[in-house]
Amino acid sequence: MAFIKIQNVVINTSYVAAVKLNHQTSSGEKSVSVLIATPKFSLSQLETISQNPQNYLSSEWMEFTGPAANALQDYFTSFNNVIDLLPQHQESGTV
Repeated sequence: MAFIKIQNVVINTSYVAAVKLNHQTSSGEKSVSVLIATPKFSLSQLETISQNPQNYLSSEWMEFTGPAANALQDYFTSFNNVIDLLPQHQESGTV
């Protein structure tokens, strides 16, 4: 578990379900959106709840623009934080 602070928001990265990079707001400004999925119930209550995740997860998209979007873009594209399964720039080596 890690926390990231962006402006006045602290996000527990354990609850990050998805990130939309390189998006734009309706006004054309660059944005990064983060989907936060958190449990509605405590772990002890989960045993009595249906196995359908929609019954016990609450989710919310958070949109960031400006310097916050740039910082999140850098964080979620860093090789230290996220593994890129299809890198755009592959090194060509000679054998």
